[in-house]
Amino acid sequence: MAAQTHRLAHPETWSTTLAGILFDLDGTLVDSTGVVERQWATFLGWYGLPPEALPKQLHGKRAEEHIREMLPADQVAGAAARLAALEAGDIAGLTAVTGAHQLVDAVDGVVPWGIVTSGTLAVATARLAAVGLPTPSVLVTAEDVRAGKPDPEPYLIGMERLGAGGAVVVFEDAPAGIRSGRDAGCPVVAVTTSHPAEDLTEADVVVPDLTAITLRAPARDDAAVLTAAS
Repeated sequence: MAAQTHRLAHPETWSTTLAGILFDLDGTLVDSTGVVERQWATFLGWYGLPPEALPKQLHGKRAEEHIREMLPADQVAGAAARLAALEAGDIAGLTAVTGAHQLVDAVDGVVPWGIVTSGTLAVATARLAAVGLPTPSVLVTAEDVRAGKPDPEPYLIGMERLGAGGAVVVFEDAPAGIRSGRDAGCPVVAVTTSHPAEDLTEADVVVPDLTAITLRAPARDDAAVLTAAS
C-alpha cells in the first residue's frame, strides 16, 4: 500500500499514512557529530594525513568508502577495522537527538520499526546503549550490504526485514541517506542535526529535531498517521 501524503491546513505541516519506520542512526537518533569528528582526527593522525583529507560529509556513508579515497587499496580493510574498533569504544560525548527517546517510545507497539546505519554492528549497538536507546530487532549495518548509501540497498534490506506490509517512512539527516531512502521508494523525513536544510531538499519534509514528529495509532481499519511540523 502506497503512503498517502499531504500538507495539512498549516502550510508547514506534512503528514503521511505508514505501516513502519526505518531510522538512520548517527545524526538522526544519536547526536554523534563531535564524537565522529574527534575519531576521524585520530584516524588522520594514525596515517599521517592532513586535516584537509577529512571528508566534508562524514555522515551518510560507510567509513570504508571514505577510507578508499584516502589510502592505498591494500590498506583499506585494516584501516577500516582499526577505525571501527575506535568508534565502538569511544562513546564519550554521545547524546540522543532531541526527541529521540519520546519518538521511539511512541512508535514502539504502534508500527514496526528498525534502524539502517552505515556503521558497523559493534558501533551501532555501542552508541545506542550509550544514549539509552533500545536496539531494535531490525538493525541493518555496514556488514549487511554490498552497496552502502546512497544506493537503495540498505533501505530495501530494511524494508524486507521489517515486513511491514505497507508504506515505510525513512528518517535521515544526510543527503546520501535521503537519496537511499527515496530510491527505495520511501517517503523521507530529514532532520537538520548534521546538515543545513538547504542540503536536504530531496526529503519530503525537513524538521529541526524529532520533537516535531507526532504519531497517531491506527483506529479500526485505518492506517497509522505520522505528522511532521516543519
